Amino acid sequence: MKIMGLLFILVLLASSTNFIAYSQTIVETLPGFPGPLPFKLETGYIGVGEDEAVQLFYYFVESEGNPEEDPLIIWLAGGPGCGTLRAFFFEIGPMQIQYGNYMDNVPALQLDPNSWSKVANVIYLDAPTITGYSYTKTPEAVRSSDTASASQTAEFIRKFVKTHPKFLKNPMYVTGISYSGIVIPIITEELYKGNDEGLEPIVNIQGYMGGNPLTNKTGDINSRLEYAYRMALISEELYESTKKDCNGDYAEADSNNLQCMLDINEVNKRVGDINIQQILDPDCDAVTNLVRGGNPVTKENRRLLRGNPVNLRPAQSMLTDTFCRGDNYNYATLWANDENVMKALNVREGTVDEWLLCNLDMKYNYGKPSMPLYEFNVQNSVVYHEKLSKRNCRALIFSGDHDMMVPHVGTRNWINSLNLTITDSNWDAWYVNGQDAGYKTTYARDNYTLVFATVKGAGHTAPEFKPKECFEMVKRWFAYRPI
Repeated sequence: MKIMGLLFILVLLASSTNFIAYSQTIVETLPGFPGPLPFKLETGYIGVGEDEAVQLFYYFVESEGNPEEDPLIIWLAGGPGCGTLRAFFFEIGPMQIQYGNYMDNVPALQLDPNSWSKVANVIYLDAPTITGYSYTKTPEAVRSSDTASASQTAEFIRKFVKTHPKFLKNPMYVTGISYSGIVIPIITEELYKGNDEGLEPIVNIQGYMGGNPLTNKTGDINSRLEYAYRMALISEELYESTKKDCNGDYAEADSNNLQCMLDINEVNKRVGDINIQQILDPDCDAVTNLVRGGNPVTKENRRLLRGNPVNLRPAQSMLTDTFCRGDNYNYATLWANDENVMKALNVREGTVDEWLLCNLDMKYNYGKPSMPLYEFNVQNSVVYHEKLSKRNCRALIFSGDHDMMVPHVGTRNWINSLNLTITDSNWDAWYVNGQDAGYKTTYARDNYTLVFATVKGAGHTAPEFKPKECFEMVKRWFAYRPI
């Protein structure tokens, strides 16, 4: 949808409809799933920002274990501007899509055995502003930024626990993936700070978690070169010459440095056909640019979806077919845009013209200071990790070791910059079902602890590639056990 058309609709809605600041619905059945849901699902809106003009939509799944004591977590998708249904269906949520099967004229759903809701109360939030089913009541509130998004999400959390007082005592964690790595530590610090200032209600914030988290934008981009060399995608000679000629800075390389530009061009020739999000997957997107590559979003062919839904997923047995993981997301788009689905979720009528996997007017691309609906005004969120390292706080940072988008190399670099003390594990293996699931390092400073773990074989959104391993990891971490 064009922006001006969107703004017109927002003005129309604001002038013709009276909205309440908070609403909730208990969803007992969903199109595509047979019978009543075997878990408690709540959806709703909470207004944030000036005059609560931003109406944030959420899905809340109560813990299937011990909801009175299990942690309360909020999960933030990346993008920015990607709907949290991706997490709900493909990463950590209670349901999966049965590819190729249909029920109630939508993709059929089944339960996910590795749902994080088995050990936690999970809020899936559509943020910021025009993301997923969220919307704004005024045109002025549409545009967001890193700092505005973080502030509004912190406001959302405090309002959520106020309207759900039975969770006030549950340990609270701010969690998410990919681009949300920029805002997660900001939100967490804001919650701690708000508690210090006596904001009501007091949130029982205990820490945070980031999966494949973009953190130091320049550093994370720069680490792609070392990662490509470590994974044998470029030669040692090319790696060393590029590092020397570019003075170790590729993200901000001087365009007048001809030799550096030539080296980077040679690197891009080698990795152009590599899937930057999972280097072992087929490359189904645009040519990979190691330096300027931002946050690619798989294109969706909605016309094809509606015209020929039976053939959505290519046959795996045909050797001539290439499996494109992004094709799976089209099922979520088809499901989320169904009128009966929106009614079941109690999406406010007229607020969303079309549900999109990601709002491309917010999508991050390195080197751009802003997009039409979003300003990238935090270049590096490490300073917030430094602030949190002085608090009574726990952190879990994990990376898929086949992710070249935000490589574990760069993540470990900024963690090391915190000057924490390595405690009982230093790149030790951790196991699931007796098999090596990755490697972990544990850090501490006073009352602050941080666990950094790689997930073997996982890509940019680690739980999507290794759901069992990631579930076991967080299950142990929530329980204060070594992962």
